Amino acid sequence: LAASCHLIKLMLRSVSHRVGTTMNQVRCVSKLTPSERETQLPTIPTWTMVEGRDAIKKTFQFDNFVDAFGFMSKVALVAEKNDHHPEWFNVYNRVDVVLATHDCGGLSSKDVHLAKVMDSLAPK
Repeated sequence: LAASCHLIKLMLRSVSHRVGTTMNQVRCVSKLTPSERETQLPTIPTWTMVEGRDAIKKTFQFDNFVDAFGFMSKVALVAEKNDHHPEWFNVYNRVDVVLATHDCGGLSSKDVHLAKVMDSLAPK
């Protein structure tokens, strides 16, 4: 992964003046290491692992559709700012979420961060 990131940065350096992208906009992420999982996953105890995938999931329940959609809108703003978007499904007052970082093929610190944000935005 580090070699791929290095190659991408070299390629971007040669075209950045044409596409308006800066080197700071290229961020490479890596999968959580076993020790990072031991420390970070317990900080989001209401999230569970997805069977057959290196991903986490959670279902959020709301009083109604407007509350569920409002939650999704708030999360969407944070997700877009962090360039990390959830897989989610909404039916009426329920939002099912799966988080994984496609760039690294599994869980990363981006997923833990977004899970914490979602937990903080959901009603208690």
